[in-house]
Amino acid sequence: MSGERIYLYDTTLRDGAQTQGVDFGPADKAMIARELDRLGVDYIEGGWPGANPTDDAFFAAPPALARARLTAFGMTRRGGRSAANDPGLAATLASGARVACLVGKTWDFNVTTALGVSLAENVTMIGDSVSLAAERLDEAIFDAEHFFDGYKENPGFALDCLKAALAGGARWIVLCDTNGGTLPHEVERIVGEVAESIPGDRLGIHCHNDTENAVANSLAAIRAGARQVQGTLNGLGERCGNTNLISLIPTLALKLGYETGVGAEGLRSLTRLSHLLDEQLNRAPNRHAPYVGEAAFAHKGGLHVSAVEKDPRCYEHIDPTVVGNHRHIIVSDQSGRANLAVRLRELGIAVDPGNPRLGKLLDLVKEREFEGYTYDGAEASFELLARRALETVPEYFRLSSFRVIDERRWNARNERVTLSEATIKVEVAGQQIMTVAEGNGPVNALDAAMRRALMPSFPELEHMRLTDYKVRILTPQDGTKAVTRVMIETTDGAGESWSTVGVSTNVIDASYNALHDSLTYKLWREGRRG
Repeated sequence: MSGERIYLYDTTLRDGAQTQGVDFGPADKAMIARELDRLGVDYIEGGWPGANPTDDAFFAAPPALARARLTAFGMTRRGGRSAANDPGLAATLASGARVACLVGKTWDFNVTTALGVSLAENVTMIGDSVSLAAERLDEAIFDAEHFFDGYKENPGFALDCLKAALAGGARWIVLCDTNGGTLPHEVERIVGEVAESIPGDRLGIHCHNDTENAVANSLAAIRAGARQVQGTLNGLGERCGNTNLISLIPTLALKLGYETGVGAEGLRSLTRLSHLLDEQLNRAPNRHAPYVGEAAFAHKGGLHVSAVEKDPRCYEHIDPTVVGNHRHIIVSDQSGRANLAVRLRELGIAVDPGNPRLGKLLDLVKEREFEGYTYDGAEASFELLARRALETVPEYFRLSSFRVIDERRWNARNERVTLSEATIKVEVAGQQIMTVAEGNGPVNALDAAMRRALMPSFPELEHMRLTDYKVRILTPQDGTKAVTRVMIETTDGAGESWSTVGVSTNVIDASYNALHDSLTYKLWREGRRG
């Protein structure tokens, strides 16, 4: 298998747009397409021309692509029409893209219930449509919808559909596990049987992730002979998503030795690309995503860290830098000196392993975690804690007091509204400053008041914004008097983000502690040293 070519077909711009909560505009689609082209995928499915204004706008002004082939999606002709006289098919073929991917039914149940045509007519519809697309464009691709379900119930009919597409000139015939219910051993068996009739270098695979097997199913199909694979960035897609290309691509290259259009430089861009998409969608990246997640090469147990220091192969299946990631040593109450020493070295803090302050810092971490703090997911707070213990961090501002008021009332339109207002007094460079700000909730109001007070002295805080806010009750047995832990994630608007933690019996006080660390960390990173 080493060196054999696998062709990558990305459907992020169409399947990914069907994800709940995802709404791509034409500019978003153009940006993602350019990134996919730079990565090295072979096909980029731009959408369905004629289906909605966004896709029409995208195809009207498509981005210039250097390597990938832009593909328009559509469906085979309807029953009772000729291929040349079907408006939907015409829109796909007239999109300007030189490749068309046409979806057609291959499950007899769908044909009779959804389309209401005979099985013979459906086979003719597929052949006619693919033939017209192959005649007018550079390539025609046939997506065999619900193929695995159809093959299990009526293999003869399902294969007849594929043979009609092949006879019509389809470059690729893609077997779709449309409802995501097929398992890897079934995929491998069925694709192997299909490959006896359809050449493997003409077969593709398209899987959904409803059983958490989309990547495994895709690999099983490739093992059985398929040479094109379809998927999306970060596994976006309807319901549980599609095959995650971010996970599949390095597995193909690094584990199985296949050749794709993604070279070494493209592999190194995977982490950045995965996080870029999440940033575009205003979502927090999945810390535990394989290959590219912040925790993918994270080590928390002291014994693990000691082993990794001696030989990374003990707990790392690849060198994380190959996919643009990095090793991450976590400091927590599960840590030993090895974790702490490695983590400090990563932060650029030089400390002798025999320095007694190292042991005191480790004791401090464990003591604070016993109180409710966690530095597992709050690396910015840990860095500040370490630097304060081993070096010095300036006190950029000193809180004198703050007050937060929440008001719930009925406005003049007889609508119920809740308003939050924060008043804060801080000392900056010996000067007392008081500001008041309103916000969408008490924490937002407090954040706004803090930055309003500090920005005249620290303009670099202007573009900071909170992207995530989590509260956890640590002592639920205490009811409303419980100790709470607040985790805040902040971004600077330039692609950098960091997390901080605060603990208190008062949720607003805990939020302030986390905000204080977030602001201080930003100023430290900006080079402020006094």
